Amino acid sequence: MKCIGYLRVSTTDQDYGIEVQRALIEGEAERRGWTIVGWEVDAGRTGKKISRPGLDSARDRLARGEASLLVVAKLDRLSRSVADFTHLIREATHPARGRKPWRLVVLDPGIDMTTPNGRLVANILMSVAEWEGDIISARTRDALAQAKLEGVKLGADFQMDPKVVTRMRRLRSKGWSYARIASHLNAEGIPTPNGKRYHGSTVNYAINRAA
Repeated sequence: MKCIGYLRVSTTDQDYGIEVQRALIEGEAERRGWTIVGWEVDAGRTGKKISRPGLDSARDRLARGEASLLVVAKLDRLSRSVADFTHLIREATHPARGRKPWRLVVLDPGIDMTTPNGRLVANILMSVAEWEGDIISARTRDALAQAKLEGVKLGADFQMDPKVVTRMRRLRSKGWSYARIASHLNAEGIPTPNGKRYHGSTVNYAINRAA
């Protein structure tokens, strides 16, 4: 089986560099009789975005039929997002017209789409991503409804100070609840755009609208 090895390293990686990843992929290819027909590398690139020069090139080569397998040493080298990972799986298994299907192997944590068990794991991950998306959408709708009940004016006229939104997002990234962020802003005397107090739903709406 012909395969393409994908390697990625960011500027902050210390112990999982390009050569370590390459050695792991070469070892697995030798053990399983795969032929590595090329390497694609993204150096100094974050895993938070699905579109990267090296990964885009690998996907295009696979879709053209140069190889049928993409091999990655570790999942976070490929993606740090479940949604992006499942997008790649769908692209591999259900390609656009004129594009060829391909398979994916991630050595750690052992996702191998060349086997029935590996394909099952991939399908479970896709289902989890879809469920997560549905839950987020439902929570956003509930937050908007609650915000309206509290008198928050939604839409283009709801102009939140970008600095306040940035602060909200920073606190949220630290694990703070929407309600805790609202209480914190109220305690500091920071008003909403319409001069009222913050509520958890207000913070939820502001963060999701900014995103």
